[in-house]
Amino acid sequence: MLSAAATTDAPQDTGADTIVIGLFEGQGISHDVEDGALQALVDSGEARPGLRKLAVTHALGKRYLLAGLGKRDEFHTERARLAAASVVARAKELGTRKLCWELPHHVDDAIAGALVEGTLLAAYEFTAYKSKAADGPRLEQVAISAHHDVSDAVHRAHVMAGAANRARDLQNGPANDVTPTRLAERARELAAEHDTVSVETMGRAEIEAAGMGAFAAVARGSIEEPQLITLRYTPAEASAPVLGLVGKAVTFDSGGISIKTRARMAEMKFDMSGGAVVLEAVGAIAELGLPVPVVAVIGATENLPSDRSFKPSDIVRAKDGTTIEIIDTDAEGRLVLADCLLHAREQGAERLVDLATLTGAIISALGSVHAGLFGADDAWCDAVTAAGRTSGELVWRMPLHHEYAKSLEGRYADIVNVVEGRKAASIVAAEFLRRFAGDVPWAHVDICGTAWNTGRPYAGKGGSGFGVRLLVELATMAPWTSTSPTTTS
Repeated sequence: MLSAAATTDAPQDTGADTIVIGLFEGQGISHDVEDGALQALVDSGEARPGLRKLAVTHALGKRYLLAGLGKRDEFHTERARLAAASVVARAKELGTRKLCWELPHHVDDAIAGALVEGTLLAAYEFTAYKSKAADGPRLEQVAISAHHDVSDAVHRAHVMAGAANRARDLQNGPANDVTPTRLAERARELAAEHDTVSVETMGRAEIEAAGMGAFAAVARGSIEEPQLITLRYTPAEASAPVLGLVGKAVTFDSGGISIKTRARMAEMKFDMSGGAVVLEAVGAIAELGLPVPVVAVIGATENLPSDRSFKPSDIVRAKDGTTIEIIDTDAEGRLVLADCLLHAREQGAERLVDLATLTGAIISALGSVHAGLFGADDAWCDAVTAAGRTSGELVWRMPLHHEYAKSLEGRYADIVNVVEGRKAASIVAAEFLRRFAGDVPWAHVDICGTAWNTGRPYAGKGGSGFGVRLLVELATMAPWTSTSPTTTS
C-alpha cells in the first residue's frame, strides 16, 4: 500500500520528485524557489486558486504542482481530500513516485490527515484479477511537510484510509471468491494481526441451532456455507460502553425467488459492503488502540433461488421468537440483520450501529452524497452524525414513526418483512430493524447509495469503503455523551 509520512524537513529536502504547493484566493506563494518560478506561474494566470485547479512547472530539478484550494475561510477537510484527489490524478499522468505536500500555513492538523486520506483513497486501484500489470511508474509515497510535527494526524489518516481501501478490496472482489467463508477468513486474519482482537464464527448448523431462523432462511437457497462472524476488540484499558457494530454481508443478492431483473445484477456483489466495512473498521480501531471495547457481528450469506430457497408466504422465526411472514425474498437483508442485532445485544453491546446496503429507495431520497441515518435516540444519532461530518462520510437523519411500524403488522405472523406498495420503503425497513435493537441506543445507516460508484473524486467507481472512517471516528469520540430518552414516536 502507498505509504505516508510526516516531516518537518523542507519539501525540497524530502527526496520527493513532485512537490505540491496549495494556493488560496488572494494569497501568494509563501516559500518560492530561488528564481521565483512559482509566483511567476501565479502572476501569469496559469496557476489559479480555484479549488482543484492545477498547474505544473519545474525548478531546481524538481517538479512542482500548484493546487488551487479556493477561499481560505471555506477550506475544510473534505475540500482537502478533493484537492488531494485532483493532485493524484495529475501525478499519475506525470509518473510521480514520491509526492510531498507543503502543508498550508495556519491550518489545523486535521487538514494534514485529510490530504493523506484523499491521496491514499484516490490512488487506490483494484488489480488483483488483471493478467498484466500496468506499465510505467507508480505512486509509492506521500509526505506532508509542516513547520511542526503532524505525525499523529498522518499516522491516523494512513490507518483509516488503508482500512477503507482493504474494505474496497473485499467489495470489488468477485462473488465467487469473496464468499461468506472468505469473510470469515479475513476476520481470523485480523485476529491474528492484533492481540486485542478475537473472533468466533458459526456455520449453517450452528446458526440454525441457535434459533436464528430469519438469517438461516436467507441462507437456505445457496450451497455456500453462511457465516455468523463475531469479532471482539478488547483494549487494555477501556473507558467507554461496549460499541456494537453490525454489518450486512450478503455476498451476492439475486433477490432469491423474488428474483431481480438482469439490469445491473452484477453489482449485487456489493451487497456485502456493510460487513466489509465493519470488518476493516474493527482492524483500524485495534491498530489505533482506541480505548473503546467493540463487539462486531457480521451476517454473511448468499441469497439465491433454488429448490431449497425460502419463499413468499413462508413464515420464519427470529432468535427472540418474533415470527415474520415473507412477502418478498428480495427484502432479505433485514432478516439477516434482525438476528445479528439480537446476537450483538446478547454479546453485551451497549450502543449499536448497523451498516447495510438495505434499500434502493434511499438512493432516490439522498443519492450518493449522504447515507440514510435512522434511530430513535437523539443523542446517539447526533454522535453518529458528528462522526460522519468529521470523517467526510456524511449521513442524513430520516424519520421514524409508530405508523410506519404499524404497517409491518402481519395477518398470519407477528410482522411481515416488507410492505406491499413500498411506500416509505427505507423508513419501513428501519422500523423493522428497530424492534430487534430493543432498548439499546441504536442507529441504522443505509449505505445503498454510498457504498459503490459514488462519483466522488477520491472514490469514483467500484467499492468506496464508505463507513470505515465514520465508524473509527465514532469510536474515537467515546465515551459519548449520555443518551437521551427515546424521542421519536
